[in-house]
Amino acid sequence: MSPKIIAAIVLLIVVVIVLASSLFTVDETEQAIVTQLGRPVREVKQPGLHRKIPFIQKVYKFEARVLEYDADARKIITKDKKQLVIDNYARWKIINPLEFYKAVKNEDGAQSTLDDIIFSEMREELARHNLTEIVSVNRQQIMDKVAEQCNRKAGEYGIEVIDVRIKRADLSEDVTHSVYARMRAEREREAKKYRSEGEEKALEIKADADKQKTILLADAYEQAEKLKGDGDAEAIKIYADAFEQDPEFYSFVRTLEAYEKSLGKGTTIVLPSDSEFFRYLSPPTKE
Repeated sequence: MSPKIIAAIVLLIVVVIVLASSLFTVDETEQAIVTQLGRPVREVKQPGLHRKIPFIQKVYKFEARVLEYDADARKIITKDKKQLVIDNYARWKIINPLEFYKAVKNEDGAQSTLDDIIFSEMREELARHNLTEIVSVNRQQIMDKVAEQCNRKAGEYGIEVIDVRIKRADLSEDVTHSVYARMRAEREREAKKYRSEGEEKALEIKADADKQKTILLADAYEQAEKLKGDGDAEAIKIYADAFEQDPEFYSFVRTLEAYEKSLGKGTTIVLPSDSEFFRYLSPPTKE
């Protein structure tokens, strides 16, 4: 092979290397910055093929999509002095690659910076609220405010914080025991209240039942006395009618009834032999 051919091949290789180092591509999910001798000179957000100065300029690519930040669980003190173990996460994205590169260099640096910012804002905001507000009442509003404050601070690093949320909030062990004890006391107090109300209601029902019983017995007694009076009146009327029809027979029947009631077994009566009471027991007189 002649020297000219070798020189041509070498020249071709150099040209290819120069062209390759002067071109770069950016994917749709990426954004990039170009640095010259270590100093950022421009940013590239449009996907496609782009040019740079070979050997002098370098390209650094970053995600253009939304990224996630998942923090380790940490302890935070609430306004009412309760200790919460907070496990939170956030969604963020790089909106200014140049500022991002100058401030944190890469995603690892961004995660570390976000960790400081989010935990600081989370701790400060939760310290303004009681436990119940954080867990259930105002959780959404609190997290929106934390996200707003984090986004404002992260903007200095070319980062947009889209959302911050609490993934899990647990009470520490000592606080858990205290809360369970308070819940148990509240339930016992409610149970005692319900039992007291039940006993009061039972007494009301019993008093009403006793009242109804007294009324029913009184009505029944009144009805019985009325029926008894009507029966006595009817019996007297019958006796009177019988007496008017046959006074002697009436007297005989009444005397027999008197005998039946007074002359029982083992009964001793001392009366004169000529007493009117024994006139039906005396032998008939001979005429």
